[in-house]
Amino acid sequence: MRTAWISDVHLGTRGANASALLDFLRQYEFERLYIVGDLIDIWQLRRGIYWPQQHNDVIQKILRKSRKGTRTVYIPGNHDDLLAKFYGAYGNITVQKHAIHRLADGRRMLIIHGHELDTVVQNVRWLAFAGLSAYAKRRVKDAVSFIGRFEEEIVRYAQKFSVNAVLCGHIHSAAIRQFGAVTYYNCGDWVESCSALIERDDGAVELVNCHPFPAALPSPPNRRTALTPTSISNG
Repeated sequence: MRTAWISDVHLGTRGANASALLDFLRQYEFERLYIVGDLIDIWQLRRGIYWPQQHNDVIQKILRKSRKGTRTVYIPGNHDDLLAKFYGAYGNITVQKHAIHRLADGRRMLIIHGHELDTVVQNVRWLAFAGLSAYAKRRVKDAVSFIGRFEEEIVRYAQKFSVNAVLCGHIHSAAIRQFGAVTYYNCGDWVESCSALIERDDGAVELVNCHPFPAALPSPPNRRTALTPTSISNG
């Protein structure tokens, strides 16, 4: 794999599915890893410490991959915004506000967490919290319209960077959608969907479902427990 994107792991909370993420990191090798915000939930850790061994194992696995040559780009989100004070390069790990990634097929992709649009899209901050419960999201009839508005605003925001694609996280809703000339990607989360995006050697970007219990997800694209790409892709 050329590239992988993960976001919204929320380590430090009981909802974080660290074991599924560890399985993904062990199974896939990639040249570059983008952590698209909220790897660690500093907000929750300020309220009380919850840090089991598996959460530490995730951090160690990412550091180990970086030491072995994986170029890792960390883009802080809103739950780990403390890391925005540490922009810069640390060996193979870079912490930065946003990134422009050049796909193998030549397309330019803007990568941001997505909380930048919280002041533009009403209730998006609420939706990010509601995203911690798939059940709650399904129960709120307006969630779909909030997500749609968020996607549209993200694409509009990306246009000023003159890119062909934009990738984010934040709302815990994995997707690949086309908006005119711009492709919208959301790599989901590791609380509900346990999803990631990967780039193949030809520049095709695919959504991977890594949930240990896919049958428990609403309308899952892949009910097998093996870590396999779903049928959703965009080249």
